Amino acid sequence: MVEKMLFWTLFLLLGNFCLVVGSLQDPQEAWTESSLYYYHKKNLSTPRKPENISCVFYYEKNFTCTWSPEKEVYRTEYTVRRTYRKRKRKDSCRNENHPSCSFFFPNVTYPDTYSIEVEAKNDFGEQKSNVTFWNLEHIVKIEPPAILTVEPIPGVKHMLQVTWRKPNGVPVSESYICQLRYRRVNSTNWELGNQRLENERPYNLTGLLLLQQYAISMQCKVITSEFWSNWSEERIGTTEGLAPNSSLDLWRVLGPAQPDGERTVQLLWKEARADPNVRKPLGYNIWYFPENETTVKETKMTTDQQFKLHLGSAAYLVTVVYSTFDGVSPEATLRIPAVHEKLLQCIEAVQVHQSQDHLEVWWQTSNAEVDQWVIEWYPDPEMENLKRSWEFVSQTRKWTGRAENFVPFQCYNISVYPMVGIEVGVPYSIQAYFKEGIPSEGPLAKAQNISTQTATIKWEEIPKTKRRGFICNYTVFYKSDHGIEFAITVDSSILQYELESLESNTQYTVKIMANTLAGGKNGTSFNFKTSISIIKIVLLGAITGGGLFSLGILLMVCSLNKPKLKRLVCPEIPNPAKSNVVLWHDDNFKSKLHLGEVQFHGKTLDERIPKPYLFSSGDLIDKLVVDFENFLDKTEVHGVELMKMKESTLSVEGKKYVNAPYNFYSPSGQAFQGLLSSALVSLKGTQEPSSERLDEETKDKTFQRPNANGILEPEQQPWEEAGLNPYLKNSVTTREFLTSEEFSDPNQEED
Repeated sequence: MVEKMLFWTLFLLLGNFCLVVGSLQDPQEAWTESSLYYYHKKNLSTPRKPENISCVFYYEKNFTCTWSPEKEVYRTEYTVRRTYRKRKRKDSCRNENHPSCSFFFPNVTYPDTYSIEVEAKNDFGEQKSNVTFWNLEHIVKIEPPAILTVEPIPGVKHMLQVTWRKPNGVPVSESYICQLRYRRVNSTNWELGNQRLENERPYNLTGLLLLQQYAISMQCKVITSEFWSNWSEERIGTTEGLAPNSSLDLWRVLGPAQPDGERTVQLLWKEARADPNVRKPLGYNIWYFPENETTVKETKMTTDQQFKLHLGSAAYLVTVVYSTFDGVSPEATLRIPAVHEKLLQCIEAVQVHQSQDHLEVWWQTSNAEVDQWVIEWYPDPEMENLKRSWEFVSQTRKWTGRAENFVPFQCYNISVYPMVGIEVGVPYSIQAYFKEGIPSEGPLAKAQNISTQTATIKWEEIPKTKRRGFICNYTVFYKSDHGIEFAITVDSSILQYELESLESNTQYTVKIMANTLAGGKNGTSFNFKTSISIIKIVLLGAITGGGLFSLGILLMVCSLNKPKLKRLVCPEIPNPAKSNVVLWHDDNFKSKLHLGEVQFHGKTLDERIPKPYLFSSGDLIDKLVVDFENFLDKTEVHGVELMKMKESTLSVEGKKYVNAPYNFYSPSGQAFQGLLSSALVSLKGTQEPSSERLDEETKDKTFQRPNANGILEPEQQPWEEAGLNPYLKNSVTTREFLTSEEFSDPNQEED
């Protein structure tokens, strides 16, 4: 309500403004503009008059009327007033913003005539249509019929029979008629049938093509009505074709014979040519029997285009036919030869020529009477017999294979069979590519028998599935680390090559390329190293071995004789002038020596010198012996002068090493291997524990030598025969004896 008030207020203000402006203008012009304004205002506000009223009657459903315009600017309410002609009464229906209205059953009478008036009303006014009159018998509309079947009549060509069911919505007292339209399934152009259909009688659609699919649709109407029903849903039918007029192309694949003579024969067949007027086969019938026993016949049925038979070693006859809705095909017969039967052989050579879009095969024959051939091809390697393809040719010795029959880069086995009647001869086979390419991988290679200057390179063949063409040759590439690359090409039948004139002790890189007509593919490269020369190995071994041997001898000598080696290399040379030697004279000394009465600072020699016992020669040298070899003169010695001990004051606990003689020589030059063994002398009456232990070890032991019976006997003392020469030579070897630490070396004191 508020919106309406605002609208009228704005309208009055604008109207007054226009009047004021118009008063300032010419009165005639002001009147004209005001009249146009009110005219447009009236036409834009009120609804438009309903026109083009159309009414349809659906039997026992509704009575519906529609009109135009379909849409108004403002919200509009429509009222349809209906007046019955027979009953003289009125009713109405309302609808808002939609230009149609319906009266529903049972408020619909048939037959009758209605008068219809449509009123359109909105906030600015209303409009009424003209009154129209409608006879329900003329405007009744029924449902489309339902098509039941579309099928050919057996034995009748070029025709389809259509059956349907009566449409719904036909008044009881009325009759109806129908019409049919049809089109080929792969076309969009419809054609009307030339007959009117009545009372559900089947309709025969004639003039059709053989073995073609057609789409059929129908519509019906009451005879008194102006309206046809909608078109029914389409139904597909196929016209009858011709009976098969040609036999199958029958082929076989013979399996190997078993020890018992049985073998497997794979039968393959296909239609000789695709005839569009022949219906597809429903199934295949197979008969087979031994050639010499026609009464023993077996029958098989299948829907596939192949069948496997298990036959014996004898010759067999095999027959295959196929059937359709239109008939049965002629028989296709083939003879299966016996296992050890000799077959016809007349093909001398086969050649294959490759082109971009086809493959041509030529062959030569020695039998001019043979004019029928079978061309068979299949991929190599063959996985299944289903991949085999074949084609019959006659009166020619050339066959052209189309591109769709082959796969590029695939190797095929192509065979040509001579055929006389139903017998098949010996084939001539060849391999070919429809199109060749570069191998998908290179050869796998390795090096063997490697020497100083030669090596054998061996590689494997590329699998057939990856060759993509015929291998023409192989190229061997090899290169040293610091040299140039060499290439050697060999024939495709060679799978190894010996490299010569190589450098010794050198690493080489090798790769193999496989080549086809389209190009080459390298394999994976690998390395190998030649061996070193034998002369170098011998020289190096000799030098290394000699050095190691010398080093081993030196180490052994050093480890075993280190003390002796030291004494031999750097011997100690004592100074005789600075030595004190005790002199022993004549028999007095001998007797005292035997009696142990030789005195050293108040003590006898027997008390200070341990009695020796028998040692081996090595032990005597290592332990106590002092070698005086070549030390004494060979002249007669009247006496022996012992080295005098250096006079020095010893501490109670001091110790010193003293040199003691070992070898004595007689004036005649005879050596007495005596012993004055490492006697530990304790000066000035002092006795150390070490000397006590030595005394205990040597106690009660005398100089002894084994007799003839192996029993030790006292040895004669060397000094009993002759005295000692007091003269000492420079080559004396001494042994150090432990004495007091406070004693110093005489040589050091002299210095």
